[in-house]
Amino acid sequence: MTTQPDTSTGNGTGTSGAGDPSPGTDARFATSPAPSWGPPAPTLPSEPVRPAAAPGAGEPARPYLHRAWRGRPEDPRWARPAFLALLLATTVLYLYGLSASGYANSFYSAAVQAGSQSWKAFFFGSLDSANAITVDKPPASLWPMALSVRIFGLSSWAILVPEVLMGVATVGVLYAALRRRFGPAAGLIAGTVLALTPVAALMFRFNNPDAMLALLMTVTVYCVIRGLEDGRTKWLVWAGVAVGFAFLAKTLQAFLILPPLAVLYAVCAPVSLRKRFAQIGLSAGAMVVAGGWWVAIVELWPASSRPYIGGSQNNSFLELTFGYNGLGRINGDETGSVGGGGGGGGTGQWGETGWNRMFNSEIGSQISWLLPAALILLVAGLVLTRKAKRTDLTRGSFLAWGGALLMTALVFSYMAGIFHQYYTVALAPYIAAVVGMGATVLWEERGKVWASLTLAGAATASAAWGYVLLDRTSDYLPWLKWLVLVGGLTGALGLIFVTRLGRRPALAAAALSFAAAIAGPTAYTLSTVNTGHSGSIVTAGPSGASTMGGPGGGGGGMRGGFPGGGQNQQNGNGAQNGQQGGGTGGPPTGGTGGFPGQNQQGNGNTQGNGGTRGGNQQGGMPGGGPGEGGMGGGGGAGGLLNGANVGSAAKALLSKNAGDYTWAAAAIGSQNSASYQLATGKPVMAIGGFNGTDPSPTLAQFKKYVTDGKIHYFISGGGMGGGGGASSSASSRISSWVTANFKKVTVGSATFYDLTQPTSSS
Repeated sequence: MTTQPDTSTGNGTGTSGAGDPSPGTDARFATSPAPSWGPPAPTLPSEPVRPAAAPGAGEPARPYLHRAWRGRPEDPRWARPAFLALLLATTVLYLYGLSASGYANSFYSAAVQAGSQSWKAFFFGSLDSANAITVDKPPASLWPMALSVRIFGLSSWAILVPEVLMGVATVGVLYAALRRRFGPAAGLIAGTVLALTPVAALMFRFNNPDAMLALLMTVTVYCVIRGLEDGRTKWLVWAGVAVGFAFLAKTLQAFLILPPLAVLYAVCAPVSLRKRFAQIGLSAGAMVVAGGWWVAIVELWPASSRPYIGGSQNNSFLELTFGYNGLGRINGDETGSVGGGGGGGGTGQWGETGWNRMFNSEIGSQISWLLPAALILLVAGLVLTRKAKRTDLTRGSFLAWGGALLMTALVFSYMAGIFHQYYTVALAPYIAAVVGMGATVLWEERGKVWASLTLAGAATASAAWGYVLLDRTSDYLPWLKWLVLVGGLTGALGLIFVTRLGRRPALAAAALSFAAAIAGPTAYTLSTVNTGHSGSIVTAGPSGASTMGGPGGGGGGMRGGFPGGGQNQQNGNGAQNGQQGGGTGGPPTGGTGGFPGQNQQGNGNTQGNGGTRGGNQQGGMPGGGPGEGGMGGGGGAGGLLNGANVGSAAKALLSKNAGDYTWAAAAIGSQNSASYQLATGKPVMAIGGFNGTDPSPTLAQFKKYVTDGKIHYFISGGGMGGGGGASSSASSRISSWVTANFKKVTVGSATFYDLTQPTSSS
């Protein structure tokens, strides 16, 4: 293998002393001895590297634009233009039809709107600008979107463009990480794989916290690998900072990759053992500071003057972190949620768990297209470097990206609590990195029979698995699966005999294998960007690509009569047919009982996911932005996972004299309240938080708000409808008290109660 030698101090593949390259020198062109597990070190590139001229001497510095276009002198001339083209293509792809998703997840969009109106709501991540309750996550992922809305005004683009930029930045960081050690070709392969992963195209165009999490996790691995290069402390500190801010995006999920990265640095860093542990300690300190400052402020802030912490049962962010959003996701014990599931290969309310979860019909089409190839290439990379010195950076890179991949995939596969398909976007950078590294190092070793056979095996695995995934949606581009299979096997055959082919045929075989491998995910990605997505559960790809909707798995109904995972993609207005609406017993509106399937629609779409098999319910769970869709009239009640459709009459009703009240209205469940808030621009209280099960406000508190004239209307329906145990009794009692004591106002299909108009009996 013509590997790029390691220049880290103490590395067996480099030298220490005066001959070492200075920090920042590209390690691939250092004149150090060849590693013990490879052939002689590569010669310098044909284009000589020009040393920087002394100030005032030699030729003048190149213009900035020329340097930006040409890139580093040691890189091939095509490298920087190709990288810039990749970033541009990713940007255009992710921006295409972006506004079709409207407000996407109205739960987070309402918090973004609130943060753009109130700095206090901005800081806490409140769902409304009057600061009744927060979202059930820390607010870091909301901050870029809220700042964008403050600058450009409330719109779909203002909310979602920051997510697109995070996706482009993730591709850029991944390229930079691989280019340093494995060359620009590896970075371009990895960046392309990441950009064309269906779930990445979904979440980098959506307003959930996962986009920021994926970016910061990629930055974390990059910083750890930079620390492995030369042992400089600053890189470990920056890694800790990245993890800390990732914690403020999605709490404990940010910590999944810490164990393998910490062990890797403790064993392989090119400094003394004592310094390694000191650096890890400093990194941990940086992580605590970066993520803990906000937590400390919230915990020390008087509860009476801040919003209730959504998702918690005791108004505590620490309880939220280690309960509902922490260990509860692992063991399924999530107080206040819709419930967890089984483990050990069982089928729970959130789908099948087990070693094959990332490959099954619920998850596979989202992320697993190149996962078999990545696992093959990871093993090959570790075998190739098995005799390398402790500090070898090639092996360290495989262990860093591969460790992050295996750790995250293992937890995802067996977690029994709430799990959505889009969580798997966290795996996308790791899979892409391993594919880029593995393909590059094995290509350099292609003269060895085992290396060419391994490359061919990875290509074959990608083609075969791509065929299987495409066959699961046999009505979508039915010819593509055969093209992928035949093209991939043909390319793999060429890779087997690559040493007997000339340079151009060998490159053609490699290109054909790669094209076949990414054809399937590319098709699903294009389908994803051509379709708007809204609601709390969204999936990538064409209709039927993923069969798990809300709670329940495998497209079947959830226990207790909740509809299963029908996925809708259609345009138009009015009621639509819900596909695979498994289960019975859920009401058509979904307001009190039935969880909807997953909704994927463009502007003006409304999906009906009803309680009876086959769907075709009148206005099941409407999606899209306020005022969109076709329930008619004034709007209908939202449900647990999707917001309500707010008509003009309902909007006018709530907007009238809204300035005289702290909250224009109150509704059970955050999705229900969010839609009305986004439509009117006025604060709407979310009773009970996301599920309607948080004990905030209590009945006594709500009565006081009404007595003090702070709430105008109560919106009927929404949330879990009072189900779910004692924790939901607050919202149930509030609903019962309101309906018994205040005047009912019906606008179209929506029902309100005027809290300023008591009934005569009350």
